[in-house]
Amino acid sequence: MKPILCKAGQQLREQVDDTYISRDRSSDGWIGDARHSSRTSDHNPDFTTNPPYVRAIDIDRDLSGKAKPDLMPDLADQIRLCAKSKKDGGRIAYLIFDGRIASSKKNWAWRPYDGLNRHTKHCHISFTKKGDHDGSFFDIPMIGGSV
Repeated sequence: MKPILCKAGQQLREQVDDTYISRDRSSDGWIGDARHSSRTSDHNPDFTTNPPYVRAIDIDRDLSGKAKPDLMPDLADQIRLCAKSKKDGGRIAYLIFDGRIASSKKNWAWRPYDGLNRHTKHCHISFTKKGDHDGSFFDIPMIGGSV
């Protein structure tokens, strides 16, 4: 069966696309390549589900379509705060951006990320299994949510 992106990933990506129409998408992605398939990654399909869900998206850093202003640090932080406040409905597992990671493990505080890819060209967002079927709107100010 053909893998699909989880509903939460589809929704978050759609909100970003609707808000930043001219953004660069060259570092966007959701399904893992051959490198990903050789290791554990939320970009790999979960073949224990039907359909096989992929629970991660990458969003290119360049939201404005230009090098400046760099808006991704602010959007990444708003996604983190949404997850911390539980306004995401428990759908966000963690995010990685610019050499830092945030998750519930450390109460959504940013901490150094020491993986091979520091995620400087894009923001990586991983989702929980709750996100497989929950495509509800993310209440994130920079992408259409309330302030």
